[in-house]
Amino acid sequence: MKKSILSAIVGFVLGIIFLGGVVFLAAPGLMITEDISPLNYEDTVGAIQESAVELGWKVPKTYQLDASVVEAGYDVLPATVIELCHPDHAGKVLSEDAARVVTSLMPCRIAVYETSDGSVIISRMNSGLVSKVFGGTVTEVMSRASAENEVILSAVLP
Repeated sequence: MKKSILSAIVGFVLGIIFLGGVVFLAAPGLMITEDISPLNYEDTVGAIQESAVELGWKVPKTYQLDASVVEAGYDVLPATVIELCHPDHAGKVLSEDAARVVTSLMPCRIAVYETSDGSVIISRMNSGLVSKVFGGTVTEVMSRASAENEVILSAVLP
């Protein structure tokens, strides 16, 4: 009896360790979504900005990350982060104290960067998945915003 209980406990612990390892290895691929753009770097950035505005989103700021680090003496490939904000979505989150916990994730961001092989990558957080942890208004708003961001990107991605 003691032997079977000990075996069950060891099996359970090993199962937890294995599952933790799988989650650890899979998490980056689930948290960040990346696609290869069929357009060049500049056209990709421009098309995303234009599509966002056409769909009622604001583009409050665009960061040229490569320019910042080139000034510090680094030789890097182009990398831009585009901020996207939809006032209705932001208003719902900011109107509720419990939902404001995700303020540090606002506004939505889409990154465009070039790789050493010349590919142009569009990268963004899978905010629809991340939102499920919070529930309530956060899940509702972030899931909707995530889906709308994919519509914005449909102007670029096939």
